[in-house]
Amino acid sequence: MLMGSYIQNRILEGEHQQLDFKFEISDSRKISKTLVAFANTDGGTLLIGVKDNGKLAGVRSDEEFYMVQAAANLYSKPEISFKSRKWIVSGKTILEVIIPKGEGGPCFAETEPGRWQAYVRIRDENILASRIHLKVWKIKTNNRGILIGYSSKIKKLMEYFKTHDTISVTHFSKLAFLSRYDAENIIAHLVYFGILEMVYSENHFVYRLGDSEGYNQ
Repeated sequence: MLMGSYIQNRILEGEHQQLDFKFEISDSRKISKTLVAFANTDGGTLLIGVKDNGKLAGVRSDEEFYMVQAAANLYSKPEISFKSRKWIVSGKTILEVIIPKGEGGPCFAETEPGRWQAYVRIRDENILASRIHLKVWKIKTNNRGILIGYSSKIKKLMEYFKTHDTISVTHFSKLAFLSRYDAENIIAHLVYFGILEMVYSENHFVYRLGDSEGYNQ
């Protein structure tokens, strides 16, 4: 394989859930959102020195690497391990940063001093994690056994899905006469067990029947 062929083929994929292009890195806090989003979802690759339209710009120094390193070590909690490689393509240096899927609990980015937020990667966007994400991650890291009964509230929810494709937490709360807190807890457990799955639609998360294989994000 020619040195640049790999990168050129990756660029042809376009940005997606596991691939992002950056013309340059000028803010470690900003890039920490991408690192965290990749780690919290399925992992991913960041190509630095590539414009959004796929044109090569190249990196001018090692500064971009150190900015990514600061994002991973200082502005991500827990720290994110990554691999990096430099590629020469058409005389330009492209920095490839590979972020693995995180293990265990969620990763958070310090978006501003003292403010830590979790993100997930959906298509080619970094989206702020919902309260349901946080609850599911908490359930996932809980070592105790979990038992959820088939309550009248869940029965009402299942009946709702006979005529509807999706439901929001707010709608479920009203449908089952639950507090938002209790509605979130039920949905989080159902997502964890794969009974429901999360869908990002019109700038918010809704829930639909899943494949019951369990939560794997």
